[in-house]
Amino acid sequence: MTRPRQTQRLSADEAGIAAAAELLRAGKLVALPTETVYGLAADASDDRAVASIYAAKERPSFNPLISHLPDVDAARRQGLFDAPALALAKAFWPGPLTLVVPASGSCTVCSLARAGLDSVALRVPSHPVAHAVLLAAGRPIAAPSANRSGRVSPTQADHVLADLDGRIDAVLDAGPTAVGVESSIVACLGGAPRLLRPGGVPRAALEAAIGQALVIVEEGGAAPVSPGLLASHYAPRAAVRLEAEAPRPGEAWLGFGPERNGALPALAFNLSPTGDLTEAAANLFAAMRRLDDQRPATIAVAPIPMHGLGEAINDRLRRAAAPR
Repeated sequence: MTRPRQTQRLSADEAGIAAAAELLRAGKLVALPTETVYGLAADASDDRAVASIYAAKERPSFNPLISHLPDVDAARRQGLFDAPALALAKAFWPGPLTLVVPASGSCTVCSLARAGLDSVALRVPSHPVAHAVLLAAGRPIAAPSANRSGRVSPTQADHVLADLDGRIDAVLDAGPTAVGVESSIVACLGGAPRLLRPGGVPRAALEAAIGQALVIVEEGGAAPVSPGLLASHYAPRAAVRLEAEAPRPGEAWLGFGPERNGALPALAFNLSPTGDLTEAAANLFAAMRRLDDQRPATIAVAPIPMHGLGEAINDRLRRAAAPR
């Protein structure tokens, strides 16, 4: 358990951004909005600050953290970029893409944030508030999703406080996030680039940028090389039943597209009645949290197409359904 803290709720204005940056420079924990989900931010060069992330999230220490930078030049001071990594950075940064690259000789991201690995996971977020904080802080900022490990990722400040009030120092409230699923993660560590986690940039777009197919990596092993590779990393309290054609008696329902199966249970949410995968991605974590907060035994989930952002949505749902 972490020692109780007084969690401030900061406005996403000049004063709030300055306060958040000052807290980060002092080794404190601040939940920040990004274009994907809210991240639990700390100074990535400070082992004690990074340790407090793991403590607040109750996160396994062997799972590396993504470090966030304000621009490509700052990221290249932390990692060594080969040709595919540079192509991806130029195409999708700032944006919902994380690159795992060899750590450079000038890398200041601490070993704890890298889980003792010789690689480093880097991202340049596009959210203007996150960008402003990174500029003001002047150092790499580690920021996994701002929830306890294994819980649903937060897309609103209220979600952060539901999990972490009293465990962190502040949350910078900039309203709901836009993308709703985390960044895509690509490892560029020599040889063919590997897709470690589907996310906010569809695989087809990534492959088009580098002119080759990505190697697909499944989770597993004792020491993941990036975040998001634990099988039950995204897990509500309820059991999750995938590819459901309709809810069974007593189940909550997470739908997608036009509902065709008559009356739905009282505990139901449709990710996108029109079948819009972008809308579904933006709603995913908030919807799962909303259903799970009502403590159903099982959440039945309608089939989601496996293209575009549907790949990332299905990846999260598969993790949510994994044994734990």
